[in-house]
Amino acid sequence: MICSILLLIILTSCVSGTLVVNVTQTSYQAEENQHITLEWTFTTNPHTSSNSLSIFCELLTDLRPSVLFHLHEGVEVPESQDEQFAGRVQWDKDVLREGRLRLHVSRLRTSDSGLYLCDVLTSYESNSGKCWLNVTAARDRPEPETPNTTSPPQPESRDMFLFCYLIIIRVMSLLCLYLPWWILFPAVA
Repeated sequence: MICSILLLIILTSCVSGTLVVNVTQTSYQAEENQHITLEWTFTTNPHTSSNSLSIFCELLTDLRPSVLFHLHEGVEVPESQDEQFAGRVQWDKDVLREGRLRLHVSRLRTSDSGLYLCDVLTSYESNSGKCWLNVTAARDRPEPETPNTTSPPQPESRDMFLFCYLIIIRVMSLLCLYLPWWILFPAVA
């Protein structure tokens, strides 16, 4: 009797195992129009087929959740993808067997910022992992300045001139206070 109970416990732990889902990075920073790869890892069971694997990834924002990627029993379901991500998300099918989900998101938008949650489900269990993506507006690249010789001096150059003039006056007044006048003006003495 004890042997059958132990055998049952061992077989149950082999079949059901614990599904763990992790993100390779908890936070991503990118700029508008760039591309990014979001990656999750999960434990695999050699005894189960990828056909029993379902994955559901979404962007959670204050407005509403948006479906980023959906895999149902090993088959991608593109029609469930939110319009916001249509044509901009690709995934690596070859690394799925290794327990890795890589989603390549192209032409990022600031509206892609938020919390990304990815649920991984097998026949026996489910778990999820989440990461944060912050997409900032593209920086405007200023054109190089060309010197303009016909314009009056810029305020910075006038301020610098005034600053230098005041320093010279201050130095002269200190010299007059601490040095005898015949050293400063020998021709008058």
